Amino acid sequence: MGGPVTQAVTILGATGSIGTSALDVIERHPDRYRAHALTAHSNVEALADLAQRIRPDVVVIGDPALEDRLRSAMRARGARAEVAAGARALVEVAGAPEADAVLAAIVGAAGLMPTLAAAEAGKRLMLANKEAVVCAGALLMAAVRRGGATLLPVDSEHNAIHQCLAGVRAVERDGARLVLTASGGPFRDRRDLDSVTPQEACAHPNWVMGRKISVDSATLMNKGLEVIEASWLFGIPVERIEVVIHPQSVVHSMVEFPDGSVLAQMGTPDMRTPLAYALAWPERIASGAQRLDFARLGGLTFEAPDHRRFPCLGFAFDALRHGRGASAVLNAANEVAVQAFLEGRLRFTDIAPTIERVLESYDPPEPAGIDEVLEIDRRARGHAANALALRA
Repeated sequence: MGGPVTQAVTILGATGSIGTSALDVIERHPDRYRAHALTAHSNVEALADLAQRIRPDVVVIGDPALEDRLRSAMRARGARAEVAAGARALVEVAGAPEADAVLAAIVGAAGLMPTLAAAEAGKRLMLANKEAVVCAGALLMAAVRRGGATLLPVDSEHNAIHQCLAGVRAVERDGARLVLTASGGPFRDRRDLDSVTPQEACAHPNWVMGRKISVDSATLMNKGLEVIEASWLFGIPVERIEVVIHPQSVVHSMVEFPDGSVLAQMGTPDMRTPLAYALAWPERIASGAQRLDFARLGGLTFEAPDHRRFPCLGFAFDALRHGRGASAVLNAANEVAVQAFLEGRLRFTDIAPTIERVLESYDPPEPAGIDEVLEIDRRARGHAANALALRA
């Protein structure tokens, strides 16, 4: 019998925290995986460094204005790879036949089109871009079915649910209830939120993440987006999804079955664990993550989220119940508000009211195609800009 077949992997968003964690796992298993393509939005130097070290076949920079800078940086390092740039290049590389697996780790709505392309091309789609599901859940799931793709969630919560449901028949899922765990972010016990700075909001107590997702974790919007994502990924209605605060981030999520049994997936808070699971499924490989030491763990605690102090979580539940285009509006408004906060143009406590104003002012119909999704996103951002102007 021969050894494992080497799989070619494309990483959309290779310079972010998810992308670099995935490359760490890949480099631990050179007999199983190699990087076919690496992409970044604008981090030219980091992408060129990765090209020199990882030696992919292709590198893509999302901002076309930076293509010449990337080529120069590659030449300076002696890195050899095909260079491309722009949104079309991202879509093309996501569906390229040379890759067996695609990690969709581009943050925000910008990752929607490449993720859909990978699904249509029938890839092993390792999904870390929750916005693709939030904005276009029905379209993505339809693309997965048409293309025959294998969809494997990378978010620790959805990956945990995927593991808990492994081998469970569809009929047994009918009464199942999903329990998503949330760390509570850096401000779970902080009363005064008016003076929160971007630096404080990005200092997550358990996870190392990018700035946008760190702020989403601090407002609990990240968990809200995950509720919407879980409903689409696992076909579970909103009334059977619950969120609990679990500060230790050891239990990554749970599934409760009709007989009262609860299955939980546990592990240290390290994204390499779900990434290794997605890369090797249905096998298991070493991830490099530290093992749980139960003797030193102490206690595990759980509590209900405070919807009054963190209303973004409730907005997401409401958007999922409302349907139509509400989830896409929610996502766009949140992206605009979070960016304004990170740039010092909006207070932390004004993020939620800004999103609420947009949701109240814009109620589009259910998008029938990707063009409609992009139009909803565009118009919602316009509403968000108006809301910011009113607050200013």
